[in-house]
Amino acid sequence: MFDTRHIRTFHEVVRTGSYSAAARALGYTQPAITQQMKALERDVGTPLFSRSGRGLRLTEAGETLSRHAAVILDDMSAARRQMNSFTRLRAGRVRVCAFPSANATLVPEALALLAAGHPGVSVELLEEEPPGSLRRLARGECDITLAFTYPGLREDVPGEVMEVPLMEDQLLVLLRAGHPLARRRAVRLADLADERWIAGCPRCRVHFLHECAEQGFAPDIAFTTDDNLVVQSLVAEGLGVAMMPGLVLNFLRHPKVAGRALQPASRRQVAAYVLREHLRIPATALVLEELRAVAANKAGC
Repeated sequence: MFDTRHIRTFHEVVRTGSYSAAARALGYTQPAITQQMKALERDVGTPLFSRSGRGLRLTEAGETLSRHAAVILDDMSAARRQMNSFTRLRAGRVRVCAFPSANATLVPEALALLAAGHPGVSVELLEEEPPGSLRRLARGECDITLAFTYPGLREDVPGEVMEVPLMEDQLLVLLRAGHPLARRRAVRLADLADERWIAGCPRCRVHFLHECAEQGFAPDIAFTTDDNLVVQSLVAEGLGVAMMPGLVLNFLRHPKVAGRALQPASRRQVAAYVLREHLRIPATALVLEELRAVAANKAGC
């Protein structure tokens, strides 16, 4: 392995034609140049220069190294420019894996902020419900994961994963527009004990069953689907009622359904997860910052 400082000095000696001229150009002393060239010759195992009167001539090995030195230095310069692009946020790619309602609300707004301030940073979008999305983070398939949990549920994440709380997402009861309870501003879960229900994703369904048990009843689950549009369409046709996060109704609301707050209130926690060491990557830290800014405006949604 060659010391790149020696390669740069060697290139300057070849360009200027002497040790003394290279020393003036680089701001070194002539003995320092001499020592570097001796060290480089020891590394390559053969002389690079021969004396010709008061000047220097390249040996055959020196000629060969000179051709490579220019390429090496050009490549180093290009690499430095590209590294500067990453550190100065003119370039970079961040993979974000989120659950559907976050991908439809938090993520697009964060990406709009990112595009306005740092158009060179690109984001690849992935979609998966937790806990699958967290497993993708652990496997290195994404850089940031957005996931939700419910009260009493803690994510089992490795020590190298950092949790960044983003917001609380209020849960609503979804009713057909003509439902008698749709006239209320808030609805008690127990008032819907005799209704048929449409249940959602596995994690949401576990929480829903727990909430119902707390209110003293076991729900009659007629349909199960994690497609939010299907849930709303079933409710609109009077085939059941459902529990749905407020984030969903921010971007998708069937005209024939009504969302009403639960009494007492029920919420889920939305957080971002990232490997601690990735917080040192400027593009990843920036995307996380934009997500936090957007989420702050939706707190209590």
